[in-house]
Amino acid sequence: MSEEILINVTPQETRVAVLLLGSVQELHVERAGSRGLVGNIYLGRVARVLPGMQSAFIDIGLERAAFLHVADIWVERRGDETERRIEQLLHEGQTVVVQVIKDPIGTKGARLSTQISFAGRYLVYLPQESHIGISQRIEGEEEREHLRQVLQELLPLDIQGGFIVRTMAESASVEDLGADIAYLQRLWHDIREKSKVCIAPCVLYQDLNLALRVLRDFVNTETSRILVDSRETFQKMIEFAHNYTGGVSDKLQHYSADRPLFDLHAIDDEIEKALARRVDLKSGGYLIIDQTEALTTIDVNTGGFVGARNFDDTIFKTNLEASQSIARQLRLRNLGGIIIIDFIDMGSAEHRETVLSELKRSLARDSTRISVSGFSTLGLVEMTRKRTRESLAHVLCEPCPTCQGRGEIKTARTVCYDVLREIIREARQFGAREYRILASQPVVDLFLDEESQSLAQLSDFIGKPVSLQVETSYTQEQYDIILL
Repeated sequence: MSEEILINVTPQETRVAVLLLGSVQELHVERAGSRGLVGNIYLGRVARVLPGMQSAFIDIGLERAAFLHVADIWVERRGDETERRIEQLLHEGQTVVVQVIKDPIGTKGARLSTQISFAGRYLVYLPQESHIGISQRIEGEEEREHLRQVLQELLPLDIQGGFIVRTMAESASVEDLGADIAYLQRLWHDIREKSKVCIAPCVLYQDLNLALRVLRDFVNTETSRILVDSRETFQKMIEFAHNYTGGVSDKLQHYSADRPLFDLHAIDDEIEKALARRVDLKSGGYLIIDQTEALTTIDVNTGGFVGARNFDDTIFKTNLEASQSIARQLRLRNLGGIIIIDFIDMGSAEHRETVLSELKRSLARDSTRISVSGFSTLGLVEMTRKRTRESLAHVLCEPCPTCQGRGEIKTARTVCYDVLREIIREARQFGAREYRILASQPVVDLFLDEESQSLAQLSDFIGKPVSLQVETSYTQEQYDIILL
C-alpha cells in the first residue's frame, strides 16, 4: 500500500501528516517553544528520595521535578541480587545520568529511567546492556537469526553495550548496519564526555526534531514520497538522509507550489475532525470519543444505519466498521493509556470474536505498543496503548474557560438562583444601601422576564433595592455583586 508523508513547517511549529491511500492515519505536531522531551538525556541532581514510594524526584532543569521509580533504575545484574531499595541506590544531592521515557502530562512531571537507550535508523543502542535483541515485528525465525548473525560479525571485539535490531533493518545492507553502529558509538562517546564537564542539571543529548525523526522513525518500505514545504528544512533533511538514512533521500521532495500543502490534501479539515467528540462512520453509525485524565472511552452507535437485512446484521456491520475507525482514530489523535470500547451489544459469540479479530488486525499497523483484552462480562473491550507524548487534543487545545473542562455550563436559571442566594448572604453580613448585579446578557434577561418576581421578592425581603447591569465580557456562569 502506498504511503505518503507531508511535512508543513513554519517558524512556530512543524506538522506532519502520514497518509495511507490518501487517508490521513497519523498527525504529529511539534511547537518550537514546547518540544517533546522523550529520549532526551540529562545529567540530573537528586532533589528528594521517597522511601515510602520507592521513588525519587530528580531536578533536570524543568519547571517541575521529574519522577524516577526504583524499577527504572539500572543496576548491573549479579547472581546474588536481592531486592533493591531506592534509599540504598540514591541520596539527595547525588548527580545521575537519566533519560526521559514519558513527557510531563497534565500536572505530572516527566518520567525518567537510568537505563539509557537511543535509536539510529536500523538499531537501538543500549550502552549498559550486552545482549542483541530483535524487534518482535520481525517474525520470520530465519530472518531474525540472520540479522543477529550479521550484527555479531559487524560489532568490534572491544565494543561495550547491546543492540536491538529495529524493524527497518529487514531491508538494510551490511554497510547500512555498520554505519549505524558507528553513528551510535560516536553519539554515546560525546554524551559521556559532556557528562564529565557540565554542571547538573544540564542536557547531555536532545532527541532529533520532528522533521528529522520522520526520516529515522516514520519512513518504511511502503513510503512512496515525503513532501516538505520548507526549503531550509528540506536541505537539512537531505543532508541528514545522506549521512544516516541511506536510500531515503530519493523519496524527499520539496513542495513549492502556491497552494498550501495541507490545504491541497485537506489536512486541516482532518485535524478539526480529530478534535471532535463525534466521529461519523460511512454506514451512518458513529463513535463518541471522550478523553479524560484517567482513561479514554469510545462508544459505538448505529445512528441512521439500517442497511442490513435484520437488526443483528446491522449491529454486526456497524461494529466491524467501528473497529477499523477506532484503530485509525487512536493513531490520529495519539490516544494512550487505558481505553474502554463499548461496542453495540451482540448476541452472537461468533460476531464478537469476528469484531475483536478485526480490531486487532486494524491495530496491527500501529507502531505503538498495544494490549487488547477480550470482551468483559459487561460487554466492554479493554485495551491499553502506550502513552509517551501528549495527545493531539492536549497539544492543540486547553480546557474551556467557561466550563473548566467539564463540557457543560450552568443554565442561566441556575446562575440566577446562585445570585439570589449570594445577595442574601451579603445582606446578612454587610449593610449596603443598594445591591447591583453584574452578569451576562442571558442571566439579566431572565431576571427581567421569568425571574422578575423572584428578584422583587428578594428586594422586599432584604429591604434594599437591587439593580441589574449587563457585562458583555462575562460568560454565562460569571457574575459579581456590587455593594453600593
